[in-house]
Amino acid sequence: MSLLDNQGFPIRGNSGQRVVAFGGGHGLSATLKALRHLTHQLTAVVTVADDGGSSGRLREEMEILPPGDLRMALASLCHESEWGLTWRDLMQHRFETDGPLNGHALGNLLITGLWQMFDDPVEGLDWVARLLQAHGRVLPMSLDPLQIEATIEVEGRLEVVRGQTEVATVGHPISEVRLIPDHPRVPKEVIRATQEAEWVVLGPGSWYSSVLPHLLVSDLHRALVTTEAHRALIMNLARQEGETELLSTADHIRVLYQMAPDFKLDVVIADPTAVDDVDDLVEAAERVGARLLLRQVRSGSGAPIHDPLRLAAALRDAFEGYLGEVGKTENWLA
Repeated sequence: MSLLDNQGFPIRGNSGQRVVAFGGGHGLSATLKALRHLTHQLTAVVTVADDGGSSGRLREEMEILPPGDLRMALASLCHESEWGLTWRDLMQHRFETDGPLNGHALGNLLITGLWQMFDDPVEGLDWVARLLQAHGRVLPMSLDPLQIEATIEVEGRLEVVRGQTEVATVGHPISEVRLIPDHPRVPKEVIRATQEAEWVVLGPGSWYSSVLPHLLVSDLHRALVTTEAHRALIMNLARQEGETELLSTADHIRVLYQMAPDFKLDVVIADPTAVDDVDDLVEAAERVGARLLLRQVRSGSGAPIHDPLRLAAALRDAFEGYLGEVGKTENWLA
């Protein structure tokens, strides 16, 4: 008999498969809210290049990892009890003052304090996870704060922009993305989780600034390429103004292939309402070794937001269907 979570959704086995989700911001949060219905053996690996808002201010003042996306991931995994939900809401609370605390998220300050206390980003995040009674672990993809640098095409000439905020709002075709430093230290816990995973999941999220950076870190790239885990990619529900507004759905996969041609996928999950050309997307998916799984994963409101239960159902279909029950890509189009 399947184990049921507190919303009545089945969890496979006693605690589910070992899954590692990669990304950042709202995209990773959506994936984690879905995956927590399927497994309690869940690890989130979070991009650490954010340089805007509260995180950017703290990072500039103390030269620490940006805590914001890590906070969001932890909040997404909180225990859905009065204790867990109260601490989640407090972690997400932002101060409204006329002073220097204005706009800071309380969770960012708490994480920063724990980092200073333990002098270890991973241990600090584990303590917050205990506080939230989180269903999973949250890890930074790097122990070094990162900057994203992109080469863009502007009226026939190449220019360089630096910073996640700048890259996410660039409004011009991006030809190359780099990280500074280019060989950051990856936590050993991230490598171990990736190597031991049964599934790794990328996306959705800001393509150049949250999803793809994981493949730019050499040690993490190697772990993602060599792991025996199956690999899934969740597509966005809309183009992102300023960053990917010029890319088709299939172009997103082509960019990934150009950046990491040795990284192969098993399944690409997309909502049919967000696909501009199904045949083109099938072709792009097959180029990276994947089958396309079309499922309605959009929120019922119609907004470009993934519904946790719908996405969980799609991921469950991917996890179960990949074991040979489904033969051809075409059979997965629904």
